[in-house]
Amino acid sequence: METLLHYVWKYKFFSNVQLETTDGQPLEIIDPGLHNTHAGPDFFNAKIRIGQRLWAGNVEIHSRSSDWYTHRHERDKAYNSVILHVVEIRDTDHPVTDESGRSIPQVCLQIPESIRQNYELLQSARKEFPPCAARVREIPRVYLTDWMSALACERLDRKTDAVRKLLSDYKGDWNAVFYIVLSRNFGFGINNDAFERLARSLPLKYLLKHKDSTVQTEALFFGQAGLLEADADDNAYCLSLQQEYRFLRAKYRLKPLEAHLFKSLRIRPNNFPHIKIAQLASFSRSIETLFSKIIETLSLDELRKCFVIQLPEYWLTHYRFGKVSVKRQKVLGISAVNLILINTVGPLLAAYGKTKQRQDLYDRACRLYEQLPPERNSITLPYEKAGISMTNACDSQALIQLKQAYCDPHKCIYCRIGYKLLSKQPDADCT
Repeated sequence: METLLHYVWKYKFFSNVQLETTDGQPLEIIDPGLHNTHAGPDFFNAKIRIGQRLWAGNVEIHSRSSDWYTHRHERDKAYNSVILHVVEIRDTDHPVTDESGRSIPQVCLQIPESIRQNYELLQSARKEFPPCAARVREIPRVYLTDWMSALACERLDRKTDAVRKLLSDYKGDWNAVFYIVLSRNFGFGINNDAFERLARSLPLKYLLKHKDSTVQTEALFFGQAGLLEADADDNAYCLSLQQEYRFLRAKYRLKPLEAHLFKSLRIRPNNFPHIKIAQLASFSRSIETLFSKIIETLSLDELRKCFVIQLPEYWLTHYRFGKVSVKRQKVLGISAVNLILINTVGPLLAAYGKTKQRQDLYDRACRLYEQLPPERNSITLPYEKAGISMTNACDSQALIQLKQAYCDPHKCIYCRIGYKLLSKQPDADCT
């Protein structure tokens, strides 16, 4: 229950209680401080009054008073700035001291019964998804809208930070970063990691040297994916790819991946790894001009046109090597293009805008999400069923962030929906 005690402290659900320290001194909480989710005391820069004396410093919170010694804080200089030890249960009369031997004031804080009951209800529903599904409709729509906006920003900022980390790794080469991010998202979920590994194993600088040759470009991609040796047939096209790859592999000292990394089970034929690799190979040949074009393109329709491609003749009658199929164009559908715009173009625009101090590009990324339809998938649909409606990609991205950052790690007390449900009528129990 320690996390719940953090929640009670952070939001001062003890405001109507006359507090006093364990040695009987009157205690007033002026400011609970800033919650610290990293190493060190739980709350920074708190302000309290003990008797007539004002204190400013850090606060440490434990379920039991003995936890101070269990965690060996008395030996850690990082806790010398603690001005108050907050506990739910005082299970020892041993005084709390810091590394310097100074005695630290302590207070026993009770969790209001209504908050405890609401928390237990959420915890008991953890097998459901989302765990608050039965109660979401209790939350006012305007409150949900504000939280969704914040979640969408959280997710975009997380993706932007990931892009800027890549930019650092690739020494400021935006084309290389675009190549890695685009490649990853060509995995369309199940193959994301495999496609990113493929791109990292095949540097863009090698691809650009052969951008005028479709055969050499495909040879590099399929060879690095391990698919030329795994399932290529004796068709003349496949033989030419194998021959080119043997030469290029030796020239660049490449080490191919294992073919089993690329999954095809329960995937629609148009999303088979072979088709996506062929499409990615086609895009890679124009990666330099494509990135520039994306930065300059304002219209959503024009952005979508950037991802229209033509595959070699072989792929019109194949979904994989060695198996002939009915002749059909293998193009990126509108839903696939939308996903690329959401997961690749949006974060790149935002990251480029932040890096180059161009607010117009960051704003354009936000508008792009507002223009695109929401993603309806196994993550977003349960939330929609629970009563959280979606109107655009901002909303679906918000729900994905909600699941990954709050629901999956069971951080209900940090979620605004959880906060609202947990704090329902708390004053009645705090008086």
